[in-house]
Amino acid sequence: MINVTIDGKAVEVEEGTTILQAAEKVGVKIPTLCYIKELDPEASCRMCMVEIEGMPKLVTACSFPCADGNVIYTKSDRVIEARRGVLDLMLSNHPQKCFSCVKNGECKFQDLCYEYGIKETTLPGEMIEKPIDDTNPFFTFNPNLCILCHRCVNTCQKITGRGAIGTSQRGFRSVISTPFGTDWYDSNCESCGNCVQACPTGALVMKRREHYRPWEVKKVLTTCPHCATGCRYYLVVKDNKIVDVEAAEGASNRGLVCVKGRSGSFDFVHSGDRVKYPLIKNKETGKFERATWDEALDLVASKFMEIKKKYGSNALAGFACSRSPNEDIYMMQKLVRCCFGTNNVDNCARVCHSASVAGLAMTLGSGAMTNTIYDITHDVDVIMLVGSNPEEAHPVVGMQIRQAVQKGTKLIVVDPRDIDLAKHADIHLKLRPGTNVAFANGIMNVIISEGLVDKKFVEERTEGYEKLAEICKDYTPEKVAEICHLNADDIRKAALMYAKAEKAPIIYCLGVTEHSTGTEGVMSMSNIAMMVGKLGKEGCGVNPLRGQNNVQGACDMGALPTDFPGYQKIKTEGVVEKFEKAWNTQLSHEVGMTATEVFPAAIEGKVKGLYIYGEDPIVTDPDTHHVIKALTSLDFFVMNELFITETAQYADVILPGVSYAEKEGTFSNTERRVQRVRKAVELEGEMRLDTDIFIDLMNRMGYPQPHLTSAEIMDEIASLTPSFTGISHARLDALDEEEIKKSIQWPCPEKDHPGTPIMHVGKFTRGLGWFYPAEYIPSQEQPDDDYPIILMTGRILYHYTTRAMTGRTPGLMQIAGHSFIEMNTKDAEKLGVKNGDKVKVSSRRGEIQSTARVSDKVSPGESWMPFHFPDGNANWLTNAALDKYARIPEYKVCAIKIEKA
Repeated sequence: MINVTIDGKAVEVEEGTTILQAAEKVGVKIPTLCYIKELDPEASCRMCMVEIEGMPKLVTACSFPCADGNVIYTKSDRVIEARRGVLDLMLSNHPQKCFSCVKNGECKFQDLCYEYGIKETTLPGEMIEKPIDDTNPFFTFNPNLCILCHRCVNTCQKITGRGAIGTSQRGFRSVISTPFGTDWYDSNCESCGNCVQACPTGALVMKRREHYRPWEVKKVLTTCPHCATGCRYYLVVKDNKIVDVEAAEGASNRGLVCVKGRSGSFDFVHSGDRVKYPLIKNKETGKFERATWDEALDLVASKFMEIKKKYGSNALAGFACSRSPNEDIYMMQKLVRCCFGTNNVDNCARVCHSASVAGLAMTLGSGAMTNTIYDITHDVDVIMLVGSNPEEAHPVVGMQIRQAVQKGTKLIVVDPRDIDLAKHADIHLKLRPGTNVAFANGIMNVIISEGLVDKKFVEERTEGYEKLAEICKDYTPEKVAEICHLNADDIRKAALMYAKAEKAPIIYCLGVTEHSTGTEGVMSMSNIAMMVGKLGKEGCGVNPLRGQNNVQGACDMGALPTDFPGYQKIKTEGVVEKFEKAWNTQLSHEVGMTATEVFPAAIEGKVKGLYIYGEDPIVTDPDTHHVIKALTSLDFFVMNELFITETAQYADVILPGVSYAEKEGTFSNTERRVQRVRKAVELEGEMRLDTDIFIDLMNRMGYPQPHLTSAEIMDEIASLTPSFTGISHARLDALDEEEIKKSIQWPCPEKDHPGTPIMHVGKFTRGLGWFYPAEYIPSQEQPDDDYPIILMTGRILYHYTTRAMTGRTPGLMQIAGHSFIEMNTKDAEKLGVKNGDKVKVSSRRGEIQSTARVSDKVSPGESWMPFHFPDGNANWLTNAALDKYARIPEYKVCAIKIEKA
């Protein structure tokens, strides 16, 4: 430690601390323009110059380290004059049009000129007018207002890791530019807007800034409604309308957001096609007609109770919405259990990550991500990324992985496609779709044969090792290479790289889970980590990136046919009785049907009534014909929705709820982090809080449910769910007030418990970790002469699931508005298909048309499609074959044929 004095204030700091950091410690403010806290200082703007007693020259506080005994002055006459000179130079090449600039009142350069009394430059010269680039749908770049602080460049290159912009030319002609000076729209920019938020002037501005000024708005801190990264941001509200988004310093996003979060998270809230009144379908005309709330709720309650009386409780089912808050989901599953009298309740995790819930629960005792996003993307030696494309599906996690790779972390990508991260990988195992278990067993074969098993960890903390080790003997790298279409040496290199690293997390996503052997795939990830003792430690673990914003919370809240809230099993002695006592009613003791079992049961006539809250299975579930047949087989079908979606069109009643921006609550992100959602606007219409809709229905169906606020519902959750005991709205609000980065990860078993960042420290939740003896089983549908190509499905950066939200943002539709199918070059040549051609794609279940994207991104005999687009939804083709444990569909492998249209 060393001692320095800054403006008369003594401070003790660690050796190596910069003057700027030391000044912050004692509350001395030093102005900066180019400085970004997370990065090594650039020291290019020179605004932070300070004077050190005894030194002839001024130094930059952001980069200059303190020395013991330094006496530092940050506001001496010499310092003030130097800063004035810096601002004068910048202003000499900066148009003084502050009044008309959209950043007026929120421009750091303007603020500093005002503070230091610089009204005009003393160095007038020839200003070179540079062309404005407004080709990006969301923001404009005006180089004439740029002060070359490089905050945008450093943000793009070193924080988001995209590298879409740099500095070109020299002197007064220097300009921030895309590679080769292409238009911003045609560059590799992701439109995330993080560079815009970093800009201290009006050089980079969101186009929507034209419609408001900073003094006209309020900011509401909330959580993003898209993927499960759980990014924190502020909704910027003017006159009861959301006009912008600003990233906040959340624990999972660290001040970053993606294009969907910044630009695709509020247009849908104010969309003109919102359902604003209860609708009842006229059976004669087939059209929806406006109804009163009493008419709609009376009809729904009476019809469901009529079905229950006539056919029994198990003839009813309900699906919860994984994009809605925890409190909504809790009340939905309570309605199904207390009023329908059945455990036929589920959520969309069933078709994406139920394999993670089931698999990790069986092997480790808890079906959730073991570590934090920050922990597995910062200061780690190796990342093994399996069946995950986070740059598109979880973009802010992808940004943090790119950061890690830039800083020296080694990357192993295990994916059938050449995803962008594969370009930066040390090893890319481009395996055949559906062969994850064989790959994992091959990795463990090498670990065992090379003597890299953590024997102490295995002996003290696990069981079942011997049986798995015996199985793995047969999975030599050569055999696995043949199954997976890989190089045996690459398998060896990947195994050694992962096993020998001190800190090496496994990160996986739907490429592991969405298979008929998805649960075995998940347990195989767990097997690998346990074998080398990489669980319960920093920078390690098994980490599923959950899909939707609250799909983790939907499972946590008991929207599962097997579990009550907090994964309290129906079949565990005393659990049902516990909830019967708390809810003061009799409950079913039978495990319910999963969502993927409800649809065939509806076709068979076993399920007669269905209540879906905010899901769109016609778009998201496999074999669309099958889903439509199930919905049309029902006697009565109700939806809570914001829009008349493709699924809602088949409903008998639509009950209009409200969006995340119109309610209070919490989301649980992929790392088990429980974060607040806050009401920002209140719209015209008769839409109601979804929790109030459920409560009114419960009372109409004979269950006396008191009306509760969202905070009161969370208190009830905490009273019944051991992992949530210490969580409340009041506590989360207090943490946000104190520091936005602070939040709580369950399990949080006491009211003063800090939460649990890393699971399974010292002991697994189930006691001993279990090595599941997984054998490779091929996917249920293989290519043949009639359907010779494997189809995989997934997400793209610019849209989320059904596009119900992102599809209502014009800029996103401009960038990506149509279906496509990725084909291999050799397959395209055989079929006479060229890039951009229209093609007909068919499977045993249906056919669609799409546009060919021809490249070597996928291997010969393989193809890939997104499922977002109605002009070619891949789920008309996909196979509803189910995993034996989690009943998850096999989205990632089905057989198709492609023909030129």
